[in-house]
Amino acid sequence: MSFIETIPPATAQGALRDMYSRQQSSWGYVPNYAKVFCYRPEVMARWGRLLAEIKRPMAKRCFELVTFSAALELRHSACALAHGRALGEFFSEEQILAIAAGRLAGVLSEPEQAVVEFARQVARDAASVSAAHIRSLEKHGYTSAEIFDIAATAAGRAFFTKLLDALGVRPDSSFLACDEAFRRALTVGRAIDSEACQTMPVEELAIAANLWESG
Repeated sequence: MSFIETIPPATAQGALRDMYSRQQSSWGYVPNYAKVFCYRPEVMARWGRLLAEIKRPMAKRCFELVTFSAALELRHSACALAHGRALGEFFSEEQILAIAAGRLAGVLSEPEQAVVEFARQVARDAASVSAAHIRSLEKHGYTSAEIFDIAATAAGRAFFTKLLDALGVRPDSSFLACDEAFRRALTVGRAIDSEACQTMPVEELAIAANLWESG
């Protein structure tokens, strides 16, 4: 849940109902993080558009590695778990846990290792980044545009995770279904919520879908 009162999916109206509907269509339920945007659904919409534009030029593997690494450094359990699962498209669970523990050799190429280390540094202390760190990425073949994308991904994750942690948002209970070792290793911040995930009533979903299609 969270530290602030939120509007339940069952009573959501207007733009909020539409936002909850879109979130449920992606996750199968209304995630805890979405509920704290209930008073400012347009902020969620604008964050979604920004995130989509940051992701657009990036290879999925690189985006997920950067996001996962930043989430770990920021100690945000939900993002670490969600993007750790997303990395399952490219790595085994054993390899994902190795990346989380900083055992990068033998799992990632040297250029990818440099990206992971840079992403964690941006999340940890962006003011400590020097020109030498950028030159190092360039030596591994990354262009200035690609370095911008990596930095934007890590910095964007800082905005999202710090906002959620400031409001006490806990990872959804759906993460309890993850393998125990995987779940424990990636729960790096707030504990997973024990309350069942909330969903919108079927009739509300139908109304929101009709409005979305007609609008």
